[in-house]
Amino acid sequence: MPTLGIDLGGTSVRAAVVDAKGKVLSSAKVAVTDRKPQGVVETIAQAADEALKRSGVKVDGCGVGAAGQIHKDSGVISVAPNLGWRNVPLGDLLQKRLGFGVKVVNDLSAAAWGELQAGAGRGAQDMLVVFVGSGVGSAIIADGRLVQGGGGVAGELGHIKVVPGGRLCGCGEHGCLEAYVGGHNLIAQTKELLASGRSRILESLIADSDPDSITPVTLEKAADAGDAEAKELHERASRFLAIAVANQVTVLNPSRLLLGGGVLTYCPGIRQRVLDGVQMWASQTSREGLLVADAELGDDSGIIGAALLVA
Repeated sequence: MPTLGIDLGGTSVRAAVVDAKGKVLSSAKVAVTDRKPQGVVETIAQAADEALKRSGVKVDGCGVGAAGQIHKDSGVISVAPNLGWRNVPLGDLLQKRLGFGVKVVNDLSAAAWGELQAGAGRGAQDMLVVFVGSGVGSAIIADGRLVQGGGGVAGELGHIKVVPGGRLCGCGEHGCLEAYVGGHNLIAQTKELLASGRSRILESLIADSDPDSITPVTLEKAADAGDAEAKELHERASRFLAIAVANQVTVLNPSRLLLGGGVLTYCPGIRQRVLDGVQMWASQTSREGLLVADAELGDDSGIIGAALLVA
């Protein structure tokens, strides 16, 4: 029987009815206007109702992928920076509202499962998935199973510490990888550089544009154009990410490494730095037989994976 997949982001909710092979039968998207838990539950319910009406089929359960740290098997979101949540029992709230079983997982865990079952991970048994978009996330597949860890937060690559006591991260801690490499934080650092007046090339790129139009691509363009300050910022972020991914390859010895997310898609310099870093810094034995590929399912990976986790 088909299942319902939910992708809960900071600005919108996507719902889809997905069959057992990972095919999206119908979908719906609703903007998040009220970020309080009950408001988000109602938004999810609205998106779910629309997707179900469009499909005309019944579903057997619902999987939710959410950007945050999820307590294992409890459905409780301990930290969700994009929503400003701490210790929210989303699973219970949704189950009461929807009337059927709900499983809540980290959005990267959902994306990894989607790619494993219906995307670029097909056929792999041991896989590391790294997405760099607004934040930095990863998930681990070992022996064909999703690794959750003792508390359900295994694979939180974005929250390893790269500069102890460094920049404040959205999780509330300091010095996390995400605080230096996540898209939101790359933008924040680029704006800080622009405001400092030390980057003439960056100033010229933004001269006729709104500073709020800055993206990680803007930083990469300035770095590629030879701006020393922009290049230093870009290099630091790229190096931190490359070392982190290389170390994960050494520790986990995956047969497949999947890369995705907006930053790695639209900033080829950062992506190449990660590939070079794996070759330079991952142990030789861990690289033997390693296949590196791009995620195939795009924005649908999380919604498909969330649905298939309860199929």
